[in-house]
Amino acid sequence: MKSYGTVGADEQKQMSGLEFVKGLADGTLPLNTIARTLGYDIVEAEAGRVVVTAQPTADHLNPAGTVHGGLAATMLDSCMGLAIQSTLEKGAGSTTLEFKISFVRPITPETGLIRAEGTVLNRGRRVGVADGRVTDSKGRLLVHGTTTCLIFDG
Repeated sequence: MKSYGTVGADEQKQMSGLEFVKGLADGTLPLNTIARTLGYDIVEAEAGRVVVTAQPTADHLNPAGTVHGGLAATMLDSCMGLAIQSTLEKGAGSTTLEFKISFVRPITPETGLIRAEGTVLNRGRRVGVADGRVTDSKGRLLVHGTTTCLIFDG
């Protein structure tokens, strides 16, 4: 069973980025509390690629009756940022400088399980770039995003 909380900076510095992200995916490290709030999970992690899933519910609806874009935005920010994190050496960190998303199809509770996959496009010494795709169970593109992350020493 997954737990929720934070991993202290000192503990994170003892792990490579990939060890950290795999720990989130396999449950040996706690997921952040926004994952509990929104109901998403990190289900796959490898170097340069992370997958996050969620089951949209009525709790995610906006006033128009579709799932609020913030759910997909948070999932993309998480999977893309963690994909960059998965490439970092022990002691290094990263933070999102900017991200952009484009909504392609509406998401509703009837959409079923959605999957956000983040993949590193380029990882330099100070900047990493990744893209992400939110798809439904049929593989249809729902939302697309890109991010730029700053990479820094512990």
